[in-house]
Amino acid sequence: MINIQDELYQQAIEAKKEVTIILLKGFRITGQIIAVDRFTILINVDGKQQLIYKQAISTISV
Repeated sequence: MINIQDELYQQAIEAKKEVTIILLKGFRITGQIIAVDRFTILINVDGKQQLIYKQAISTISV
């Protein structure tokens, strides 16, 4: 079975695409995904790294 979530993350990492992550509280974070694990996403935002817990994410726009 294909894991759509992992496929999306991998494509964004390989293409070095800028993504917008919308958190459950409505905050928007735009940057480049660096790495992903089971519970978190590491994203580069304006030259700084931010670690986001997946449970806090509402939407990801690629």
